[in-house]
Amino acid sequence: MYSKKITIRYSADIVDQPIIYQLVKKYDLAFNILKARISPRREGIIVLELSGTEENFDNGIRFLKEKGLRVEPLSKSVIQNLDKCVHCGACTAFCPTNALYFDKESMKVLFDPEKCNGCELCVLGCPVRAMEIDLF
Repeated sequence: MYSKKITIRYSADIVDQPIIYQLVKKYDLAFNILKARISPRREGIIVLELSGTEENFDNGIRFLKEKGLRVEPLSKSVIQNLDKCVHCGACTAFCPTNALYFDKESMKVLFDPEKCNGCELCVLGCPVRAMEIDLF
């Protein structure tokens, strides 16, 4: 089973189409909605964990792009700003997926974007605002 977290950005003219339904029906993909902001006649964004065979996943992503949607890995929207980070570890207490963790060997906070679900709790928990999430 292949699984990836992605962001899909909708334009106002396509937001009313059943895109996610088509991913399930045509490409046999399972999805978990992690975050969404979709409104009628407005741009929207949805963060999904998408699962299936790698071939179906690739075909599904191709379908989305052909529809004119902007598709990116979630990891492109979440950044640990190392210029700001003081490696205090406060963010690790807020991270429900352990995407942020304290490495005892290097004494630094490390970030694994593949584990991140985009919840934004790290942004609130970081005293120096070193975590940046650009979803909306």
